[in-house]
Amino acid sequence: MQATKRPATKTRELPPLILHPLAEEGSPESMLEGSRANLMLHGLLPHDTQTDDELIGKVARSRYLELRMLYFVGKDLERWLQQCTEFVENDRELIGQNYCQQSFASYLIESTPNGVRNKLLSWGVVDYRNIFVRALGLRSVFQELPAFDIISPTFLLDYHRFTDYLYACRQQLSPFTPIAVNTFVFEIYASAEYSQLLEKQWNEAGI
Repeated sequence: MQATKRPATKTRELPPLILHPLAEEGSPESMLEGSRANLMLHGLLPHDTQTDDELIGKVARSRYLELRMLYFVGKDLERWLQQCTEFVENDRELIGQNYCQQSFASYLIESTPNGVRNKLLSWGVVDYRNIFVRALGLRSVFQELPAFDIISPTFLLDYHRFTDYLYACRQQLSPFTPIAVNTFVFEIYASAEYSQLLEKQWNEAGI
């Protein structure tokens, strides 16, 4: 549901979006093992000596690692969405526009500024829209990520379908104003990159 109001009259700079590192020690290997197991289940690789149950277990564990990474992406995104809503609440021209978290989530995912998109692509994050959608969908139901043994295998094996719908539900919970292209600009940083930028600014300022 979307409410329409007269857009703001000038481009404004939002707080930066800061994403923390995602991979843990052993995660790439476990995910690769899960991918191989999934190919074996579908007859695309030799089945070797593992049973279907063993292969399904490996796929489920690799999916859990993916969920864990999405969970932390979602935390970073939610922090940024909250900062954006606080930003507009302190702007007299914007305060009546009905910009809310759904507005900024849609802006990030559907109207990604060129600079942000290019930087994500330079990091090798081609499918960033689906990553952001699923991260926010996951965060809409989990304040803390449950342990592996608590999550249903049905959810784990096809979590992308569930999280896509969860994001859609999140966006439709209340009316919001869609944000026109170029209404806002913002930067995106990896956390280490942003820390280095702050350190450089502090050194230049003699702090």
